[in-house]
Amino acid sequence: MTSRSKRFGPPHDGVSRPTAARAAPSGARPGERGIPEATVARLPVYLRALITLSERAIATCSSEELAAAAGVNSAKLRKDLSYLGSYGTRGVGYDVDYLRYQIAREIGVTQDWPVVIVGIGNLGHALANFSGFSSRGFRIAALLDADPTRQDERIGDLPIVAFDRIESLVAEHGIAIGVIATPAHAAQDVCDRLVAAGVTSILNFAPTVLAVPEGVDVRKVDLSIELQILAYHQQRKALADGSTVLEDLPSKVVGQ
Repeated sequence: MTSRSKRFGPPHDGVSRPTAARAAPSGARPGERGIPEATVARLPVYLRALITLSERAIATCSSEELAAAAGVNSAKLRKDLSYLGSYGTRGVGYDVDYLRYQIAREIGVTQDWPVVIVGIGNLGHALANFSGFSSRGFRIAALLDADPTRQDERIGDLPIVAFDRIESLVAEHGIAIGVIATPAHAAQDVCDRLVAAGVTSILNFAPTVLAVPEGVDVRKVDLSIELQILAYHQQRKALADGSTVLEDLPSKVVGQ
């Protein structure tokens, strides 16, 4: 397994930092403190807001300022951060870089996680080109596709290689996270091969539900569902405004 380079380190500027009021027991790993899933889902949002504040050279912020930057209310933010420990100072607020490091450590992105993307169509190609991964603790280690006409193409410094090499590449790069960007009919087979190769975390962009064994985590991203949720809210606004709303669309439009 390849070593993972450090992404976020603790600040070393000589400033004393508040200690965590509820630190994890000795030897405990991040996530072992019973943090609710809803809070876990918001931690990356807080981290993104803190990165933005840090890039603007803002050294400290209040809970209200951080909550506004993250798009949540301040009470919820304080509740969420209380699961990590007590990192704020009354009358001063949060040290931006220190809280950024603590959240990054809790999430597990103080190091680079090697990631494999399977399915290099339009979506996979866009994901492979996304520059935001490297700045947030992820490194694209391999690009796989079953189409022989795509193999040996390159995206940046990485070649697109045959999907049949999945086992050797997972072992070579120590990959624990897989991204599935294949058509729906191929996604389960790809998932099974990823899991068999040792991948235990999967981000699924295919419009299908994946069956995985216990111990494997799957996050599903379905853009059409997100658009349909927006359509629901748009329809509600249109009804409230007295606007005409289209009804009885053909079945092929709504994707039966």
